Order: sequence, then structure tokens, then C-alpha cells
Amino acid sequence: MFITLLILYYAVINSIGFATMAIDKRKAIKHQWRIPEATLLLVAFLGGGIGSWIGMHTCHHKTHKWKFKIGVPFSIILHISAILYLMTYFK
Repeated sequence: MFITLLILYYAVINSIGFATMAIDKRKAIKHQWRIPEATLLLVAFLGGGIGSWIGMHTCHHKTHKWKFKIGVPFSIILHISAILYLMTYFK
């Protein structure tokens, strides 16, 4: 049950991560109100790092900003490490 909820959570948060990058890129092109960088990074650190990273590279968005070049991969490493730790701890 816990594993199913965890998989569902990561599927949803990574979809949100991808969507926020795509939406922000579209808004940037149209010179509209943008999603704050802090929000984009928060989604990545809440578990949406993989979706955010895919969105960054698919949409060519925020790929030159050091906060995103370092922050998003770090969030991915952080979550993978936490999952591996929990998997070994609760065996």
C-alpha cells in the first residue's frame, strides 16, 4: 500500500514538474506573467525533479541558469537517496 502511494505521488509530482516548466516557457515566449523560479525549484525539491529536468530539456527552459543546472539534479539525487535509504531501513 505504501509503495503504491509513493509511486502515485512521484508520478503526480513529476507530471506537475514537467507541466510547470512547459507552462512557464510558453508564458515566457508570450511575455505573460511567469511562474516564480522559487516555485519551479520547490516542485523539483518536493519530488518533481525528474519531471522538471525533462521539462527543462524538452522545452529548452532554464537550462543556462545555475540554480536549475545544479538544483534540479541535486533534488533528483536527494530523492533517490532518500528512497534507497527507506527501502533498506524498512526491509
